[in-house]
Amino acid sequence: MNGPDILALSAPRRVAYFGGSFDPPHLGHLAVARAAKRALELDTVLFAPVGAQPLKPLGSRASFEERLAMTGLAIAGMPGFSISLADEPKSSGTPNYTWGALQAVRGDFPAGTQLFLLMGADSLAGFRRWFRAAEIPFMASLIVASRPGECVEDLKALFPPGLSVEATAGPAMALASGDMRPYVLRNSSGDTAMFYFLADVEVEISASQIREQLQDPLHPVTGADSLLPAAVSDFIRAHGLYQ
Repeated sequence: MNGPDILALSAPRRVAYFGGSFDPPHLGHLAVARAAKRALELDTVLFAPVGAQPLKPLGSRASFEERLAMTGLAIAGMPGFSISLADEPKSSGTPNYTWGALQAVRGDFPAGTQLFLLMGADSLAGFRRWFRAAEIPFMASLIVASRPGECVEDLKALFPPGLSVEATAGPAMALASGDMRPYVLRNSSGDTAMFYFLADVEVEISASQIREQLQDPLHPVTGADSLLPAAVSDFIRAHGLYQ
């Protein structure tokens, strides 16, 4: 694991793994990470650009190295945000799986570290098809940032077969935008894991929308600029990405 913050001797106790294409990383990614960090009192959010996603056979528009560089620029100077290489491309060319990345991240931190997996509701939509998906919530507690107006009832059917979602006692935690509600996931063996639902947090920005704006000669580039960190916009221009 490498990045702006080198985590070694004094590893944080609460770590969230935030994987994705980051093609490109945008302000919506940062908003979700900030909301999760605040709500769950996380010490670190690990931004992990993925090498080859098995559920996206066409791959990413920008190379892994370019996406890694842009992600580093997006989080530069933000306390508690770091880069992870746990999902970097494999020399064998085989796909990257979150299950394996979480195993690698777990090995980077001492026993007792609480590991979380942060994702948007769009990622949860394909969660049932992930490799060993039913095991993942028991490796890292899920944090799901929902779209405005979405409720946990909308998401229950997205979990793998054999996992149930149960409400916990106690009120929701109010956030600057929306709230955070804890739930319990239970498998057929009776094992339990926490699931945290961040309501009305996810910002309506999509990377595909940004890429379309950048490649459309009739659409002003400034429209995409408003959705990106300034340093990422500069990098995209300097390297002629998404044209």
